Amino acid sequence: MNRVYIKTYGCQMNERDSEQVASSLRDRGYSIVDNEHDADVVLLNTCSVRDQAEQKAIGKAGYLKKRKVENPNFLLGVMGCMAQNRGSELIDRLPDLDLVVGTQKFHRVPDHLDNLIQSMNGQGPRPSSIVDLAEEAGSQNTIRDHIGKQGQVSAYVSIMQGCNMNCAFCIVPKTRGRERARPIEEIVDEVTGLAESGVKEVTLLGQIVTSYGRRDFPVVGGKSPFVQLLEKINDIRGIERIRFTSPHPRGFKQDLVEAYRDLPKLCEYVHLPLQAGCNKTLRAMNRPYTKERYLEIVESLRKVVPHMYFSTDIIVGFPGETEEDFDESAKFFEEIGYDMAYVFKYSIRTGTPAEVMPDQIPTEEKERRNQVLLDILHKSSLKRNESLLGTTQQVLVEGPAKKGDKFTGKTRGFRTAIFDADERLIGQLVDLKVDRATVSSLYGDIELAGVER
Repeated sequence: MNRVYIKTYGCQMNERDSEQVASSLRDRGYSIVDNEHDADVVLLNTCSVRDQAEQKAIGKAGYLKKRKVENPNFLLGVMGCMAQNRGSELIDRLPDLDLVVGTQKFHRVPDHLDNLIQSMNGQGPRPSSIVDLAEEAGSQNTIRDHIGKQGQVSAYVSIMQGCNMNCAFCIVPKTRGRERARPIEEIVDEVTGLAESGVKEVTLLGQIVTSYGRRDFPVVGGKSPFVQLLEKINDIRGIERIRFTSPHPRGFKQDLVEAYRDLPKLCEYVHLPLQAGCNKTLRAMNRPYTKERYLEIVESLRKVVPHMYFSTDIIVGFPGETEEDFDESAKFFEEIGYDMAYVFKYSIRTGTPAEVMPDQIPTEEKERRNQVLLDILHKSSLKRNESLLGTTQQVLVEGPAKKGDKFTGKTRGFRTAIFDADERLIGQLVDLKVDRATVSSLYGDIELAGVER
């Protein structure tokens, strides 16, 4: 009864939370398996950003409950954002669920599984199900352990939890709670340990990562707590690259812009959520900036790093978005020239202001607008990649590619590279001479003097 399979839906935050649960379970004596069919316990770590994500998880749970007919001791749990959002309603819809755990209770999963298994073994009364959704002070500090896979090159590091924004479309403040930051020293210790284990690249995570510590820690020398943290991580021996996600445009004050100029390990790649390129739509979304301010941020970053890479989040079909509004947004999207983007069709989230807004957009129109932006993105991404033909790009070798006998890695600009290499180079920084480019990938030969590929 100790084999656990964890399936993760959604963002990097969810991936990091799942890794923490896996690490905690291993410390308790559980075995983490890679196949749900080999597991005695299946845990679904869920997402609530869009309805489709919730429906996928609910469908998966409905499918898995059939195993209880064959094996009454099989345990099924739902964790994370959907658990927090829907709560006990999930038990009403899926009465065979054994465990529902919210976003501030991941560290309690081993205790809950222990109790369920002991009760099945006759060591106590068996609860019909366990639902644990309460807030818990200090829960942000429990996401700190890593599985430590052999040859791990990069790692996610959670630096805060929660969100204090009130975007009209977003359920995250409900599912993740208010902003709560981890101490700088604890994060530095975690990253130092990762570096000592061979990790070369870290990605700092937070719902609004640039808001890190703004209510908890002082500004020092004109630098925000987030920039202070970046500086300390930049000084850690063994760490070669730093990334972060997801920020908010209002977090890009001059100190953060200058960090891209001054910190050599901070990669010249910015994920800068736009959501809409029309001021009318931005106001309806309750986003506290204009497209003009957003463009100022982009230009300030390109001033310190002319070849800066940009990705974004953008929503099409927000309630009340007219065709003229969308055309304005699409024009701005094209003007920025993103290298990558997550284009979302607006999805109603129960309990958000946008749910009851008039002039909801038909599905067919959202599909059309979605495709318009994808076509623009295709052109801008291909243009950027083709501009790299003949150049030499630094690549961090991650491991074998999914297909063929090639290897893969990322450039500092977060472009995927495919090339011939050897396992000895995993975790190494190499120079790649780019000789072919597609929309999504760069291809070429590594230039490594004295070492056979």
